[in-house]
Amino acid sequence: MPRPLSTGRLPDGGVPQIWFLTGSQDLYGAETLAQVERQSREIVARLGRATQSVEIVWRPVLTTSSAIRRACLDANGDDDCIGVAAWMHTFSPAKMWIHGLDELRKPLLHLHTQANRELPWSTIDMEFMNLNQAAHGDREFAHLQTRLGVVRKTVAGHVDDPVVQRRVQAWVAATVGATTMRRMRMARFGDNMRNVAVTEGDKVEAEHRFGISVNTYGVNDLVAVVDEVPDGVVDDLVTECLDTYDVAAELRPGADRAASLRDGLRIEAGLREFLEGGGFDAFTTTFEDLGGLRQLPGLAVQRLMADGYGFGGEGDWKTAALVRALKTMGTGAGGTSFMEDYTYHLGPGEPRVLGAHMLEVCPSITTSTPRVEVHPLSIGNRADPVRLVFTADVGQGFVVGLSDLGERFRLVLNEIDLVEPDEPMPALPVAHAVWTPRPDLPTALESWLRAGGPHHTALSTSVDVESMVDLGEMLRVELVRIDADTTTRSLTNELRWNQAYYRLAAPL
Repeated sequence: MPRPLSTGRLPDGGVPQIWFLTGSQDLYGAETLAQVERQSREIVARLGRATQSVEIVWRPVLTTSSAIRRACLDANGDDDCIGVAAWMHTFSPAKMWIHGLDELRKPLLHLHTQANRELPWSTIDMEFMNLNQAAHGDREFAHLQTRLGVVRKTVAGHVDDPVVQRRVQAWVAATVGATTMRRMRMARFGDNMRNVAVTEGDKVEAEHRFGISVNTYGVNDLVAVVDEVPDGVVDDLVTECLDTYDVAAELRPGADRAASLRDGLRIEAGLREFLEGGGFDAFTTTFEDLGGLRQLPGLAVQRLMADGYGFGGEGDWKTAALVRALKTMGTGAGGTSFMEDYTYHLGPGEPRVLGAHMLEVCPSITTSTPRVEVHPLSIGNRADPVRLVFTADVGQGFVVGLSDLGERFRLVLNEIDLVEPDEPMPALPVAHAVWTPRPDLPTALESWLRAGGPHHTALSTSVDVESMVDLGEMLRVELVRIDADTTTRSLTNELRWNQAYYRLAAPL
């Protein structure tokens, strides 16, 4: 399986790093610069304790234009470096940073902090003032970044402040997501569902903008691998399912439909071998092109998503890419899944969304034990597929979709509150989630529709919304955020302003 970057490893086995650059100048002399170095190393140590998903790497204090340019070029060329944080400890004349910032291609965080949290009121003197003047140096640095049009995130405050740590961690997660997308390889089995508009898109521009390599393979290329899976491998997967899930009696060994579970798990084993062999991080399927597969992959897709793979149904490669990126960005509890707004509860009571799909919802969004069941599926023209059935956990999260508007890509995000269903749904044979969108259902729906958001989404309860904002900035992709403060009027105006901005900002 692909190893998510958030677990501390890059796909090639390296440890993801954020390089910490400290600005100063030669004017202060060796003794002062030694003090700058000591305090800079302490800041790095504190950040490292707060951002454990990556390694914060201290780099030598920068005092010349040539050294700054070399540090930025080295960051560009180091595959383990996924972002750069910069802090002007003292006063670092910003003209020294022009060539380095022009060269820098990695995401940039401007940390506006200082070594001391409190002022030593009774002993403060000019020596202290000259050493501790980030308030001075960071303004100089920020001015140049603004003049050069440098895309960056700015976080102000002491590194021990929990708010500062959370905001830095949100940026770190976004650098992980951006790196994931820039190095992503995706396998599409079959094409998009016929006559569907929103799952189409410009794959060349996607590789240019995001880095995603999207390529299509014949379904029977996969079937050939599935058919060669040894029975012993399937036996082991059956045992694993019996130990992990609540398996319906009819699917257990020796029961009437035991072969259905074995077929579903054989597809999983073949899919996993194909993806691992090709170095793929994400994949798509479509029910309109199943070749020699005995059933539409359901259980297989769900278990592969739980292992970190991205997935999109009906050939939706854009959503598959989002699911994979969000899985690497997630920290702590919760999960990420392929999702679709399937139908609404418009009343009585609070209006809600019932989200689901034909089969493919990831069990990472539940802490309950999923049940393995088999039911008919009216599309696909194959045997009844096996799937995991469960209800998503209650909690806060968001759904986000990626659309190709022709002239650019747009991310649309809606913050949501996942809730328990009003009543049990014993006849619904698929995994599902129920949520109330913010600020309310009508406003959220009108805003989503007006923004041209897709019907497939990635639902996440493990990623900070601020990380998604940071990711959009890093990728230079518009992000439309629908939250508790959204009104249809404000969103309509935002879309109009964005339309003008992104057209003017686009290169000729």
